[in-house]
Amino acid sequence: MTNATVTAGAATLGPGLAIEAVGLTKTYPGGVRALRGLSLQFPLGSIFALLGPNGAGKSTAVKVLTTLSRPDSGGARVAGYDILSEAEAVRRAIGVVSQKPAGDLDATGWENLMLQGHLYGLAGAELKRRAEQLVEVLSLGEVVNRIVKTYSGGTQRKLDIAIGLVNRPRVLFLDEPTTGLDPDARAEMWETISRLAREGLGVLLTTHYLEEADQLSDRLAIVDHGEIVAEGTADELKHELRGDSVSLQLTDEPPPDSVEAALAAIDGLLNDRSYEAGWLRARVDNGPTALPALLAALDGAGVRVSSASVARPSLDDVYLSHTGHAYNALQEN
Repeated sequence: MTNATVTAGAATLGPGLAIEAVGLTKTYPGGVRALRGLSLQFPLGSIFALLGPNGAGKSTAVKVLTTLSRPDSGGARVAGYDILSEAEAVRRAIGVVSQKPAGDLDATGWENLMLQGHLYGLAGAELKRRAEQLVEVLSLGEVVNRIVKTYSGGTQRKLDIAIGLVNRPRVLFLDEPTTGLDPDARAEMWETISRLAREGLGVLLTTHYLEEADQLSDRLAIVDHGEIVAEGTADELKHELRGDSVSLQLTDEPPPDSVEAALAAIDGLLNDRSYEAGWLRARVDNGPTALPALLAALDGAGVRVSSASVARPSLDDVYLSHTGHAYNALQEN
């Protein structure tokens, strides 16, 4: 990897790892195990996505890696610094955009940038130049002198990123940065995040959007109950699955026993099948061939189907394969 200077003004970044974590565990009072031996690593100049539903452990991982919480066991280095023995150095080398707005909603965008700079020891002409640079890069010029609570959701998130970049971090943590944004604002945010990574910043992104992880990440890890159950590029993970994905929505959600009885006769055609919340999902070697047999078996058992689709494997299928649950159905519930 060659040296690069992040457009948003980060210091020149050399080759190396953005984050290296090994065996992180964290249990909260009451016995809630948020992290169960989580390990990951990725280089500067790339985006690594932690994908999982709410409660999977993504935010806890961010808290540990940003030194806001201590792990029960395991360790990690962020931007080359140990999260336990060099916590202060970690904090100065990272930027964090949390799920909730980082700024003062009753202050202007400019005032928020000034305050963040002061917290990092910046002042005077140096801070002014830095703030102006971020305002230009993130297209905040038209709103920067307005009160933040008058901003749209997408503009507030851009300001949050600007605040996270004031100290010229080497690694940026984005904890579900597009939650609640409309499609246009989400697309604009994706472009901003991609540009930062292309120009040398290491980005750890947590998300519960399959499309976001698929489109943005150089590598991703699927997190389930505090564990990484699959890791690789989106294409690698999807290519590991053989055949096609079949999804059928059943009418009136018949008893699971009747569905199972219908499938018993053609069980050899199905891989990794699951049935939950009125949806039957499976992988098959040849979708166009298997679908008529599957529909006939269900019809013969009196199970009615309201919709059916066949597609190449998706990240939802990857999640199903590794956890036994369909990710989209889990999100809906």
